[in-house]
Amino acid sequence: FVCGLFKNPPAFSRGEYQKTVYFCEVQFQKDEFLYHRVFAELFLFLDQNPSTYDWYAVIIYPKRSLEPDETRLYQVLLQSSKVQRVYVDELDSTADQSLGIGIVKLVVEPEENAVNRARKLIDQAKQEIADRLSSQAIIDLIETIIVYKLPQLSRQEVENMLKLSALKQTRVYQEALEEGREEGREEGREEGRKVGITEGKLAAVPLLLKAGLTVEQIAEQLQLDLEAVRQIAQQQS
Repeated sequence: FVCGLFKNPPAFSRGEYQKTVYFCEVQFQKDEFLYHRVFAELFLFLDQNPSTYDWYAVIIYPKRSLEPDETRLYQVLLQSSKVQRVYVDELDSTADQSLGIGIVKLVVEPEENAVNRARKLIDQAKQEIADRLSSQAIIDLIETIIVYKLPQLSRQEVENMLKLSALKQTRVYQEALEEGREEGREEGREEGRKVGITEGKLAAVPLLLKAGLTVEQIAEQLQLDLEAVRQIAQQQS
């Protein structure tokens, strides 16, 4: 479950959740109470879902200096195999070959290099991901990251810079798009999908705030109600 803040998995009834759960925190600013919050929410989830089979946590920092200075209370957990800390600027060149790591690094890529990096990741996604729906989702994610990083540009301008206009008109892309729509219709979850999209956008607000975007920019880019974004910003302050 990857989000800008530490995000719990969806709520389940007691005894219902029996799979391994993955938690992820992407942290863009210094927060000395980060581990207090992360592990408090993690163990609250486990308390509410005692049938969880296993869990792992990944905490991603752009650089090591953003990690809390005081970690004494959580050393046993941080040094265990249950928790993995990733420092993006320390990833070696071999890791750059991974599409997933490349997308993580794109979030902290300097603006002047971001578009070129995004184009390479899009090409990599088209080559490595055979499933049309998955490939489309990854490309859309990359495009969205660039929209966030370059808020002065419209989505259409970003689409043109990434040379996605032609791609989105191809038969393969359109068929994947229609396939996704058809699945939604067949499962009768169109309304639920809309709610899920909105919830996903709201969950991304803390990440964008940490990345330096204003409340107004986030509301405009995500097409969210300004007051809803402002309330989340107040909760984070």
